[in-house]
Amino acid sequence: MMSRSYTNLLDLAEGNFAALGLAGGGARRRQGSFGLKRMSRVMTVPGTLSELDGEDESEPAATNSVASDAPSSLAADRMIVVSNQLPVVARRRPDGRGWSFSWDEDSLLLQLRDGIPDEMEVLFVGSLRADVPVAEQDEVSQALLDRFRCVPVFLPDHLNDRFYHGFCKRQLWPLFHYMLPFSSSASATTASSSPGNGRFDRSAWEAYVLANKFFFEKVVEVINPEDDYVWVHDYHLMVLPTFLRRRFNRLRIGFFLHSPFPSSEIYRTLPVREEILKALLNCDLIGFHTFDYARHFLSCCSRMLGIEYQSKRGYIGLDYFGRTVGIKIMPVGIHMGQLQSGLRLPDREWRLSELQQQFEGKTVLLGVDDMDIFKGINLKLLAFENMLRTHPKWQGRAVLVQIANPARGKGKDLETIQAEIEESCRRINGDFGQSGYSPVVFIDRDVSSVEKIAYYTIAECVVVTAVRDGMNLTPYEYIVCRQGAPGSESTSEVSGPKKSMLVVSEFIGCSPSLSGAIRVNPWNIEATAEGMNEAISMPEQEKQLRHEKHYRYVSSHDVAYWSRSFTQDLERACKDHFRRTCWGIGLGFGFRVVALDPHFTKLNIDSIVNAYEISESRAILLDYDGTLVPQTSINKPPSPEVVSTINTLCSDRRNIVFLVSGRDKDTLGEWFASCPKLGIAAEHGYFLRWSRDEEWQTCTQALDFGWMEMAKPVMNLYTEATDGSSIETKESALVWHHQDADPGFGSSQAKELLDHLESVLANEPVTVKSGQFIVEVKPQYLCLVAVAEKHLFVCLITYGALGRKQGSSC
Repeated sequence: MMSRSYTNLLDLAEGNFAALGLAGGGARRRQGSFGLKRMSRVMTVPGTLSELDGEDESEPAATNSVASDAPSSLAADRMIVVSNQLPVVARRRPDGRGWSFSWDEDSLLLQLRDGIPDEMEVLFVGSLRADVPVAEQDEVSQALLDRFRCVPVFLPDHLNDRFYHGFCKRQLWPLFHYMLPFSSSASATTASSSPGNGRFDRSAWEAYVLANKFFFEKVVEVINPEDDYVWVHDYHLMVLPTFLRRRFNRLRIGFFLHSPFPSSEIYRTLPVREEILKALLNCDLIGFHTFDYARHFLSCCSRMLGIEYQSKRGYIGLDYFGRTVGIKIMPVGIHMGQLQSGLRLPDREWRLSELQQQFEGKTVLLGVDDMDIFKGINLKLLAFENMLRTHPKWQGRAVLVQIANPARGKGKDLETIQAEIEESCRRINGDFGQSGYSPVVFIDRDVSSVEKIAYYTIAECVVVTAVRDGMNLTPYEYIVCRQGAPGSESTSEVSGPKKSMLVVSEFIGCSPSLSGAIRVNPWNIEATAEGMNEAISMPEQEKQLRHEKHYRYVSSHDVAYWSRSFTQDLERACKDHFRRTCWGIGLGFGFRVVALDPHFTKLNIDSIVNAYEISESRAILLDYDGTLVPQTSINKPPSPEVVSTINTLCSDRRNIVFLVSGRDKDTLGEWFASCPKLGIAAEHGYFLRWSRDEEWQTCTQALDFGWMEMAKPVMNLYTEATDGSSIETKESALVWHHQDADPGFGSSQAKELLDHLESVLANEPVTVKSGQFIVEVKPQYLCLVAVAEKHLFVCLITYGALGRKQGSSC
């Protein structure tokens, strides 16, 4: 039975909006009539344009790919950057006639072009931060494509609200920042007009999937699947890779998450946790800012999907149905050129002089944060208050300038935080303020980039106390501003050696990269206060050395370095795409591409049926666990349907049917007692029985099993220490199972047990090996039995293949 999520995706793919309870299908179709002109595409396989324009869901997934088996040489590689918003600012002209557009110079997406090779064209796909009427969308689309190489996605208002506010900002963003919806009240980031509540909303998830399909359709309009790379950005579009991979099996897809990825204990609370993980695994490369975020993702894949990662020559990869999904760990940087240009602006001079005069004789600590519940502004104020109280020498001397960018969301939690911040500012200024001295300067308005640069330049220390943040580039910007523009001869520049100090939360993405910063736990008010005092009290030479170290890192690891590194790794991860045989299988978010060896040949069912029907002697070999019954730790007997099918096979005189299993003979004999003609090879062939009426035979002479008395106490020790593990005692072997144990701990204990047993049984005639959730000890002879077993089976297969006369002699 398919899950509701799978059927949802099929409904979306087929445009069945009524089944999802989503209105607006008509609006979507009307929008489609205003599509932009298609960019030319190159095909190196036979086909028609209609094959590219439509997607026949009734066809097998493998036939939906239009990519050929070899890359085309007719077009240069191109990077399609897909994000929720385009790096473009759109404004209605003053006369109301038409639109004006300009690049958003602060957009990371625009800046990443610096790291992409010059010969590679960059195309942007995303939505506009403007409400464009349907009648104007065609003209706007063409203008953006011609002038900016941008392809806009226009979402209907009701869909955009449920997609962005309803799921992205209400479900994913709080969860990824470790905030769980314990009650049905709306989360702090939610706009008051958004539908639903803070708990999981199925309709919001459906809107999220549908919005991702809108983005997918725009990508399809402009893509050349043989030559293009697709780079998807952030949590708004995490299911887009499944749509792309389903349509183009060999498409080269990268994804970068700009927010934190939570621990598995938090992420597992998401009802659609597996759907999102499987969608991301349809990428070729997945990027994270820090190892912690990557580790959490890998842990989720292990615990929820049973997929383990491997590290090879410095690269981390997940083996997903024959494909290697690369994991990239690379924190994003700043755009050095843009920031250094800002340092040379004339406006900076008088602003800097004004601030130097305002704060003359004062030590300035600076905070620059968005106004939201995760930035820890209230905690910073409490820590500053504590520093003034415990270190009175700073009273009248230290000033905390807090720039709070206006809030982009609404909610009760945010209103509470804002009220607390305002109260803290009043209290601190009331308790420690003097004539001409306010210890806290709170700026809750939009601050221009030039003004912000001036504040960075005069600040002795920047303090970041976010309780959870994806990256946070404020410390990087501060370091560059304190260094100043190369070759600058400004009279307002800070004289002498360059120096800077940082107090940063250990919960932000840039913290691991800033080894010279004072890292604090922002929840520990006293420790944060001491960190502030240490930063501004540190000897000047120490500040200089730390600044030099930070500047070397920040200047060399800029946004171009990040973009270049990701692009190179994506190219490396996709180098074998057109050399491998790929098959798309699965429905909905269970879809995945199975990559096979170039020499693999898919079995033809018609040929197998035909060979079966004409053969006069056949050998049918059946495994039990994972074949006749699902793989499980429960001793599950075969169903009546399985027993009936086996008896039907056995009743044909031309068939020899054997069950081959590692289970013990008594269990198998009991379960299949109603199958008189079934042959059974138990315990991997140690016991053999050709039919129910025959006696069990052993495939070797009697052996000494005294080693069991040595191995079992060791296994008992690990069983007691590992909840969920168990020992299976067979006549010829001992097996330690840890399928029901914690995945990480069970795997670790299995490795320890393997080493322990190999040491204890080093002089015994046994083999110790590990398998899927097991550690097994068995006599060495079973290796020979396995060979003999293989020969027996080859004989039986030959018996079925050669025919009765030759088979009888065999």
